[in-house]
Amino acid sequence: MKACALDYGTVRIGVAVADELGLFAHPRPVISAKNNGLMLQAIEDLVRDDEITHIVVGLPLDMKGGEGSSAVAARQFAAKVADATGLTVELWDERLSTAQANRSLKDQFSAKKSRARIDSAAACVILQSWLEARGVR
Repeated sequence: MKACALDYGTVRIGVAVADELGLFAHPRPVISAKNNGLMLQAIEDLVRDDEITHIVVGLPLDMKGGEGSSAVAARQFAAKVADATGLTVELWDERLSTAQANRSLKDQFSAKKSRARIDSAAACVILQSWLEARGVR
C-alpha cells in the first residue's frame, strides 16, 4: 500500500506521501490549484510516479463536526481526484491539522516562505493521522 494525502485549498494543495513501509508521512511540494486541468494532471503524475494506491483528502469539519462550504469544496475536489485517477479517495477529518503544522513551522521560516510548507505539513499531519488510525505504527 502506498498512500498520499492532499490538503485542498483554493490556491495550493498540500501534498504528503507515505514512505515505502507506510509508517511515516513525508511532505512534497505543493500543487497549484489555480488551473483545474494542470492541477489534476499533477495529481495523476504523482499517483503514477509514486505508485500511489490510496488517496486521502482532508475534510475541514468545524469543531462540532459539522460541514461548511470548505467541506463541500473538499468533497467536490475529492470526487474530481477520484475521477481523474481511478482510485478511491477517502475523506479524513483534518480539524486542527493546519494549526498544528503552523505551530511546528512558525519559528523556522518567514510567513511568506512558510505558506506552502504549512500546506504540505498539514497534509503530513492528515496522512500520519490516517496511517496511525490503521494501526500501521
